[in-house]
Amino acid sequence: MAMKLGKDDEYPGFVPHHTHGSVDYTSVADGHVHQCLDVTSPPIPTQDGSHVHYTEGYVLFEDGHTHYYRAYSGPPIPVGNGRHVHYYDFHTSVDDRHRHRIRGVDQPAPGVR
Repeated sequence: MAMKLGKDDEYPGFVPHHTHGSVDYTSVADGHVHQCLDVTSPPIPTQDGSHVHYTEGYVLFEDGHTHYYRAYSGPPIPVGNGRHVHYYDFHTSVDDRHRHRIRGVDQPAPGVR
């Protein structure tokens, strides 16, 4: 029988098919910001037995243009209660002669590793 976890459930191990979401703003560049709404890929195993997540997409249209991004998260960071997050820090594509930085922590997901 498949494991059934809700978004607020705790889990002491690794959850194989989880994803993370985030809602963030870019850095200010050329006098404006963009909002970035994101959902990651499922976990990608790393050589050290941990995992990261891949993400790609577009920031929301603002100031007459948009920007594309693709990046990998950092490793999992346990935050207590059987949950973890990932740190991210990347730049968007250059459009309209500028780019933006996006950094932060995604939403917690079940599992401590």
